[in-house]
Amino acid sequence: MADAAQWISGARLRTLPLALAPVLIGTGAAIGSLGGFTAFILDDISGKDDHVSFGQILLRGFLALLVSLCLQIGSNYANDYSDGIRGTDDERVGPVRLTATGAAEPHEVKRAAFIFFGLAGVSGIVLILISQAWWFLIVGAAAVAAAWFYTGGKRPYGYMGLGEVFVFVFFGLVATLGTMWMQVGHLSLSGWAGAVSIGSLASAVLMVNNLRDIPTDIEADKITLAVRMGDNAARIAYAVLVLLPFALLALAILDGHPAVALAILALVPALNPLKTVLSGTTGPGLIPPIKSTGLTGLAFSALMGLGLAL
Repeated sequence: MADAAQWISGARLRTLPLALAPVLIGTGAAIGSLGGFTAFILDDISGKDDHVSFGQILLRGFLALLVSLCLQIGSNYANDYSDGIRGTDDERVGPVRLTATGAAEPHEVKRAAFIFFGLAGVSGIVLILISQAWWFLIVGAAAVAAAWFYTGGKRPYGYMGLGEVFVFVFFGLVATLGTMWMQVGHLSLSGWAGAVSIGSLASAVLMVNNLRDIPTDIEADKITLAVRMGDNAARIAYAVLVLLPFALLALAILDGHPAVALAILALVPALNPLKTVLSGTTGPGLIPPIKSTGLTGLAFSALMGLGLAL
């Protein structure tokens, strides 16, 4: 039976910063679209009540964060279960694989995945009740389905080179723009720029992860985008995905949020993983860049979110 440390490792905590990232940007974009922190302070002083309050923004942001975190953890356990029963993880490097190593029974890992999917669903329903955006029930169901069928089902899309596409859509566009919409009921150019940016960084994390696993994925007949592209092209794609968000900051600046230039500072933690990946490092040597890219995404989103909200 797996102990607590193994279950925590199986949750793949290094992936969680990019579950927080879209909520930070979406919340920052929501506050910025209402005039920023200053507008909230002035409204509190003058007693105005003509839009959503700062407290409501924080509550909805917290619920969106719960949805994002629980979906990410559920997806990680679902991936562990599905890859484990297929034998894909038998020779995998990286964090503990509960199913493949026999540390936990497959049905236990599957149950853990659906417990977190359920927690995401409960948090999402509460958020929908508050915002009255009932059509988000469909979006939520699609997000759970995307998390499960990444490696689950008879034809998992993660085995067809579509993993980065779905990560970009759901952990970038849907999570960021969904957070903003739930909070203020509209979108902005800055919100779109942030959504594309964090989707790009989330895809970069998956790209370097799959780059590391090219040899074992080929043996397991798991055709990821990195396998399709080949080693060299996958490394270049990773670099493009990491650097694109910094170029997109120009859109938010043009949209009236010059303070988002703060996010340029996130280039600092991005440099070392870029150097490692582009140097041709393979195998376990690519594990640190996975974590560093996730932290780059967190730093970028925190700084951009702050810049949007000022």
